[in-house]
Amino acid sequence: MLELPIHADPGAMEVLRFPTHPIDGLAGTSFKHQHLPFILADESRDGGFFEAHAENYMGAGGPPHAALTRIREDYPVSLHGVCMSIGGPQPLDKAHLGRFARLVERYEPALVSEHLAWSTHNTTYYNDLLPLPYTEATLRRVADHIDEVQEAIRRPILLENPSTYLLFRESTMTETAFIRELVRRTGCGLLLDVNNVFVSATNHGFSALEYLADYPLEWVGEIHLAGHAEQEDEQGDRLLIDSHDGPVANTVWKLFDIVIGRCGPIPTLIEWDSAIPEWPVLRAEAKAAQAILDLHAALQQERIHARA
Repeated sequence: MLELPIHADPGAMEVLRFPTHPIDGLAGTSFKHQHLPFILADESRDGGFFEAHAENYMGAGGPPHAALTRIREDYPVSLHGVCMSIGGPQPLDKAHLGRFARLVERYEPALVSEHLAWSTHNTTYYNDLLPLPYTEATLRRVADHIDEVQEAIRRPILLENPSTYLLFRESTMTETAFIRELVRRTGCGLLLDVNNVFVSATNHGFSALEYLADYPLEWVGEIHLAGHAEQEDEQGDRLLIDSHDGPVANTVWKLFDIVIGRCGPIPTLIEWDSAIPEWPVLRAEAKAAQAILDLHAALQQERIHARA
């Protein structure tokens, strides 16, 4: 059991004992407060794990922390940052990084992740996770930012591949080569978002399978699956948007199955962040992911026994 200081308010402290949960091979879902009563009513406690967006919990206390603390008592939790702007041209916001580090200390999450993206310019903060030019200068800057984050949280972070809608002419390396070199320089892990791969591949006309063949799967510590929306651009071409507002598409399920077949049952999360469904619908998506994870875990064991 871990003893963690939990600050209910700036002037008070209580000690909460959180259990250490295994997370390997589990499928989980984004944690939404409206689902809390249904999660707690499930006596089987087979909910997998829950992922929380760090920025929703950066206050000192209140209902958000009460809900997440209750979930953390029974389930593994992962923290997923969306506003660190690791790819941005400016220094990291030290106040934001400090709040992020305190959250990691507070909840002792099984996994901690952020995005390969930027979202700030001077004093302006954008809701979008914007893409980067893949150059040596960008690589040095992003590596420095990852080092700073990892030093602050005292553990490796998982870096998520982006969904993109444009490419930079000045890029001198592929996205997969850029990501591989970041891992080599910083020792970070990777969060592979399979939906992002499919969205980017469709938007830019490259092969998702070829991307995955060149991706450093051996460093993946978590997988994300999500739904996307389909539109047309100004030229009438197909355009996919990483919308997180619907079920996982069949093609993304197929890519996920291929990835798990190559690298084994990695913790997998269903993201659903808008048009949020009732809990049974979201839980069914996680159970579908769990079935694929379990199948490949069984096949892996069969191969081990066959070699013995």
